[in-house]
Amino acid sequence: MDAAAPKSRSSRGSIVKVISTIVVIGGAVALLMSASISKGSEYYKFVDEVTSTPDAFRGKKLQVHGKVVDGSIEQAKGTLMYRFKIESPPNANRPQAVIAATYEGLVPDTFKGGAEVIVRGSLTHDNQVAIIPDGIMAKCPSKYEQDQAAAAKTGGITQKL
Repeated sequence: MDAAAPKSRSSRGSIVKVISTIVVIGGAVALLMSASISKGSEYYKFVDEVTSTPDAFRGKKLQVHGKVVDGSIEQAKGTLMYRFKIESPPNANRPQAVIAATYEGLVPDTFKGGAEVIVRGSLTHDNQVAIIPDGIMAKCPSKYEQDQAAAAKTGGITQKL
């Protein structure tokens, strides 16, 4: 009987060590995941959502989806600094809203008035979107509208030869 008592004590101690190791490792993994997710998260919002509650988004990373207002693109002479306005897409069944944006850098070839865009940046104190470098994604609406019109004529099938 004397030999059994020390054996059960050592097995209890090893179980406690294993459980405490699992708890410590699990806590460390959870802490690392929550820290990395919160730093890398961005809000994806439409223009009207940002303009209706600007205080909720000020200073936070966000992506804003909208359409470049025709005639609003201004470029500072001799620089890559741009200022333009983004409005809610007309086909999105959303309230109309407009927000100003600033950007410094090269713009995509498809960036022009009327183009649908998603911009990445943060909302400034004066309610403008300050876009990060390479933070403009634009598509050319005319190109996609032609493809959709051709697909409608052929019953949804586009032929490319």
